[in-house]
Amino acid sequence: MHNFASILDYHLSQRPEAVVVVQEKQRLTVRELHERVNRLAAGLAELGVRRGDVVGLLLYNQPEFLELVYAAGRLGAVFLPLNYRLSEEEWRYILGHAQAKVLVTEPEFGRAADRIAAQLPDLEHRIQVGGESVAEPWTGYEELLARHPGARVEPVETGPDDLQRLMYTSGTTARPKGVCVTHGNVQAKNLAHIVHFGLTAADTTLIGGPLYHVGGLDMPALGVLYAGGRVVLQRKFDPVGALRSIEEHRVTNVWLAPAMVNAVLEVPDREGYDTSSVRFVLGGGEKTPEPVLRRIMTAFPNAWFADAYGLTETVSGDTFLDREHALAKLGSVGRPVPHTRVRIVDDTGKEVPAGELGEITLRGPKVFAGYWRDEKATSAALREGWFHTGDIGHVDEEGFLYIDDRKKDMIVSGGENIATPEVERVLYEHPAVLEAAVVGLTHPRWGEVPRAFVVLRPGTDTGAAELREFCRARLARFKVPARFDFVGELPRTPSGKVLKRTLRDLPAEEPS
Repeated sequence: MHNFASILDYHLSQRPEAVVVVQEKQRLTVRELHERVNRLAAGLAELGVRRGDVVGLLLYNQPEFLELVYAAGRLGAVFLPLNYRLSEEEWRYILGHAQAKVLVTEPEFGRAADRIAAQLPDLEHRIQVGGESVAEPWTGYEELLARHPGARVEPVETGPDDLQRLMYTSGTTARPKGVCVTHGNVQAKNLAHIVHFGLTAADTTLIGGPLYHVGGLDMPALGVLYAGGRVVLQRKFDPVGALRSIEEHRVTNVWLAPAMVNAVLEVPDREGYDTSSVRFVLGGGEKTPEPVLRRIMTAFPNAWFADAYGLTETVSGDTFLDREHALAKLGSVGRPVPHTRVRIVDDTGKEVPAGELGEITLRGPKVFAGYWRDEKATSAALREGWFHTGDIGHVDEEGFLYIDDRKKDMIVSGGENIATPEVERVLYEHPAVLEAAVVGLTHPRWGEVPRAFVVLRPGTDTGAAELREFCRARLARFKVPARFDFVGELPRTPSGKVLKRTLRDLPAEEPS
């Protein structure tokens, strides 16, 4: 059986009283988690959730998120984590495209859920976690569990190709794409990380990054739970709280996006916290400069910084830089985990020699099944057994991977991917905009923020403030351009393509 959720049954038989989930004063043992997951699975089944049905999760980090992951898995249902930073329109699109049957959320997002529900014909149930008692059409989360005391729902038999989750990624198109992650993908990822990092039941992971992201969920949290270890949840990332949790719970590993690394390093009295329990810190998303790397090693004296490369399409963590080569191979993202192959190819798909640039392609059981309801994108990405990432890199003679460029036109802001066509699509909806192109602008805190170059229609005088408000009504705040540059025309190739490299190189001394 490849059903990830069945691992709870094993741990119940081995160490039922071990604490496995912690958030502030809340503690869940294996027995308690197993009981709640079974009651929730029975409740979802009561609502008509069956194998293959999609259950949307719009939640901050909390134990209920993990309970839903396991409960959906036991039924053979597919969980769909939603980025809580997105706009209502983006939630509506994703839930509609995924054909979600259930949405589980919390009071903060309740009104938004009510507004978009009328546009979602497949959405049959809304479940609220926390808050006051609810009325129709809502169902209370704890009320649902209370209906099924002592329930036991056997995990359905699943094969390696059965879907475990859908994760929507910005990709490189104007709309997000649903990444089909299977039970086999998750099992392969968990086992690869267990082997690579030597994960055991003695490990404790701090989850500061959002669980809707593969970094928070899979680097290496689900692998640690699979091995019988413990996770400590932060509802939202807080650098001081992270240091306190590391000290209090003797955390052994943590994933930190670049913006999170910077926040931890800037805590004024950081040296006053005991971080000696941490044996590895997972990074990734952009190159880590040597000065930052050395500061990380000082902040976590017994840890190595495992710079990583991975994608949502591979459930994250395809390569890691090992402790021995942390400085000797500075700038590299390491070598592949077990059963994952990396190959650098040219435009014809032919492998290039070590040292030469080309597209990074990946192969192995971690690679996703395809894009949900998007055969064109699937066939473009998965060719002859290889996943073509769109990233440019090279490998050296020893097989260490180096990333030389991100996905074409992708912006990485605070660990979040922003596809420039998404932002451009919204700008083109404004009646005064004739043309628009969006690129990344270097930012001291977020790494990059969106910068928009706009050509206005003749006779219009729309300014940056109006366009910014227009975007805020239609996009997550982190996707809204931080700067608008108004130009007479966009630079283009002879074939008509916008020369974004030229735009990226333009100075931006004065704020727009």
